[in-house]
Amino acid sequence: MSIFLKSFTAAALTLCFSLPLAAQERPKSMTISTASPGGVYAIYGEGVAQIVTDKVGIATSTRQTQGPAQNLVLLKAGQVELGMTTSGPAYEAMHGTLELAPGVEYKDLRVLFAMYPTPFQMVALASNGINSLEQLDGKRVGAGPRAGTGGTFWTRWLKSLDINARLQYGGIGDQASQLADGRLDAIVTAGGIPHPALSELENTQPVTFFGMSDKALKGILDSNPYAVNFTIPKGTYKTPTEDIGTLAMWNFIVVDASMSDDVAYEITKAVLEGNDRMVATHSSAKQSLAENIVKDTFIPLHPGAARYYMEIGVDIPKAIAP
Repeated sequence: MSIFLKSFTAAALTLCFSLPLAAQERPKSMTISTASPGGVYAIYGEGVAQIVTDKVGIATSTRQTQGPAQNLVLLKAGQVELGMTTSGPAYEAMHGTLELAPGVEYKDLRVLFAMYPTPFQMVALASNGINSLEQLDGKRVGAGPRAGTGGTFWTRWLKSLDINARLQYGGIGDQASQLADGRLDAIVTAGGIPHPALSELENTQPVTFFGMSDKALKGILDSNPYAVNFTIPKGTYKTPTEDIGTLAMWNFIVVDASMSDDVAYEITKAVLEGNDRMVATHSSAKQSLAENIVKDTFIPLHPGAARYYMEIGVDIPKAIAP
């Protein structure tokens, strides 16, 4: 073997072993982690998986989980290639304060695109006479999966508001059934609108959707920089006769920094340019627009995704530039 060939081979091997596997090879398949059945994540995730499979050419399936916190843990562990998260759990994962992984800072978390805002929603049977957070004191309240956005943040927020609800955790579809048959007094959750499980509940039972008081809103916003004011418009559900004031967190599709630039670019392009198809999957995808990447204020953009935004003329905020 010539000296040149030996040198070339050694250099090639060095480069091969120095690069992350995902940067060397195009994956044959991928998994996107979503949440429990009955919520928007499960439906939206199926839409993303189908587009990636069809347009990017990488067979992609979904994995049901307890929600954003677990998704971030799975992503960091390399057990999934794409994850869905709200801004709150992402912020905590990056700073090492995530309850499922305390002390572990996820510095390689990267974002591809913004999905939609997740409003915090509250509903009770009309017969229960509950129409405010304060009336949840002492009541049996479903908060969705324990590791989900609702289960995580409602637990903290109700405590901070001195509301001692008897919280129960589980899939939101199951909890809607428990509310309908009297095993729960109310549900507080977080999810895209209209929420499938709550729409189904409303079709079978007289219900009351209610919002947050100004005092509650201010108290929560002052200590949670990743939450924003949000209005659930009249007409989202059949029952409310006016807009409902609450809070929300934005949702994002995230990946690990080890994903290749080309794959990240192709996924971002395929989903954002397939918005009509995503909206047909779930109406919340109306917010899945390239310009909404500015809703991300702290998760770094994957360089591959950044390439797409620059290509179509979307300004990338300095705070998230790769």
